[in-house]
Amino acid sequence: MSKIKNAFEDKKAFIGFLTAGDPSLEKTAEFVLEMEQAGAALVELGIPFSDPIADGPVIQEANLRALGAGCTTDKIFDMVSSLRERTQIPLVFLTYLNTVYRYGYESFCDRCRSCGVDGLVIPDLPFEEREELVPIARKYDVDVIAMIAPTSKERIQMVAKDATGFIYVVSSMGVTGARSEITTDVGEIVETIRGVTDTPAAIGFGIHTKEQVHRYSAISDGAIIGSAIVKIIGKYGEDAGEELGRYVREMVSGLAG
Repeated sequence: MSKIKNAFEDKKAFIGFLTAGDPSLEKTAEFVLEMEQAGAALVELGIPFSDPIADGPVIQEANLRALGAGCTTDKIFDMVSSLRERTQIPLVFLTYLNTVYRYGYESFCDRCRSCGVDGLVIPDLPFEEREELVPIARKYDVDVIAMIAPTSKERIQMVAKDATGFIYVVSSMGVTGARSEITTDVGEIVETIRGVTDTPAAIGFGIHTKEQVHRYSAISDGAIIGSAIVKIIGKYGEDAGEELGRYVREMVSGLAG
């Protein structure tokens, strides 16, 4: 069982997202530990990118803050290596394909394994082109996380069938960001996934309240929150730790039993 999949064993998982380097890499490491102490089962670390097409304004602004502060991919790898001396919580990079391509697939996946990154979420990696990366990632024990959006049942089955780690179920079309209402029948998507694989499925995009966490973790294996967390960090900056811990604890308390 992969370290990521193990995070879901016998429990629902809360997954939190941070933009690495916002407001600093030192604070990113501190915030990961804060989230773990508050009950997060897995943390996604966004590698800042100049054109994050899947992200809404909250995360776009965090990307710009991190890049403006001098954050680089190599510095993030170094931060994770240091962080691994203090925690073994599963960590996943959310990154765009150009970052991995320019670094070199082999070199990037090698660094992931050596520093302790367990998986990759790549929003702009088409399913039809994933085989150029997946075999390399597999060689280094790095899960490439499948993202499944509201689409045809046949395509959902095709994407889910060979998924590893966990499956990121995108609740709504469009970019990231809190939503007051999610109209997609995500329950049907999860049912379709479970018809072809036992890989855990967690729902993200738009979730930001305890009630939503409960509703969507009840029909899946976990809930993912990003923009609401990044918004807290944007508001409180280096002093976000206490507020971040409080928010994550509240969200974790909403997980379905």
